[in-house]
Amino acid sequence: MSVATQEATPAAAKPAKKKTKRGPEHRPGLNRWLPYLLLAPAVLAELLIHIIPMVVGIWMSFIKLTKFFIANWSAAPSAGLNNYKVALDFNNAVGEGLLKSFGVTVAFSLITVALSWVLGMAAAVALQPPFRGRGIIRTFFLVPYALPAYAGILTWNFMLQRDTGAVNHVLNQLHLSDGRTFWLIGSNALVSLIVVATWKLWTFAFLTLMAGLQSIPGDLYEAASVDGAGNLRQWRNITLPSLRPVNLVLVLVLFLWTFSDFNTPYVLFGTAQPPAGDLITFHIYNASFLTWNFGTGAAMSVLLLIFLMIVTGAYLLVTGRRSRRA
Repeated sequence: MSVATQEATPAAAKPAKKKTKRGPEHRPGLNRWLPYLLLAPAVLAELLIHIIPMVVGIWMSFIKLTKFFIANWSAAPSAGLNNYKVALDFNNAVGEGLLKSFGVTVAFSLITVALSWVLGMAAAVALQPPFRGRGIIRTFFLVPYALPAYAGILTWNFMLQRDTGAVNHVLNQLHLSDGRTFWLIGSNALVSLIVVATWKLWTFAFLTLMAGLQSIPGDLYEAASVDGAGNLRQWRNITLPSLRPVNLVLVLVLFLWTFSDFNTPYVLFGTAQPPAGDLITFHIYNASFLTWNFGTGAAMSVLLLIFLMIVTGAYLLVTGRRSRRA
């Protein structure tokens, strides 16, 4: 009797196993589909915002979509490659205007990207060493990047007015101008575009380069200083090589943003853009919505897309080869 009691006691005292909840790691089906479910909203938004409109635009470039068929796109006759031939025929008014606009956009993009990079690099290097008030100055420099684009460009539009603008008033007070310069029409329109676009973009270059500078070890600069290297030599031999991956991406992004910029000329000039400020995106807009020839405008847009893809591919190919050699 005692033996039976002694043998039963350990069995009764043995604690019961707790039931554990099965988490996501125990559900192979959920683990398999969870990444796709998380990506689904982004993919759907990309389709609705970019892919489908791009496909529709390519289709429009092959039809004669004018104001006579705007109510019924399916009734528009096929144009084949005729829209592309008109856009690339530089002997007619349409092709000649597109070529001039392309030249203006190339000059605008190269100058704006160069100025934005130089200003961003100078500000990032100058604000890299710690000093009192550095955070306040950094925040102040980021105001153009945080300000809504339309609000900033509209402010510049008021400042660049001939009779009531602050720019002419300041230049007149400094005896640099008579205060009656036209900035939004004539040949100065390109200068105004470059100034406004640079003001808007250089802070992005500053923010990107400043983040890249944080990854450079300070020991490199200390060792170079001990060896007698000055600030310019340190920047050329340490800063630039270390920031090479950042600069490769930054320059490409700045160029693509600048070349396809529509907001700046549209808000700055309105629908009546001067020839000196006729950027290609704005030119395509006017070619589509002023003449109501959406087929030709779509063909110009596709040509712009092809050009940017070629430039991007060539840029990545050249920079990739240089990186492998280095």
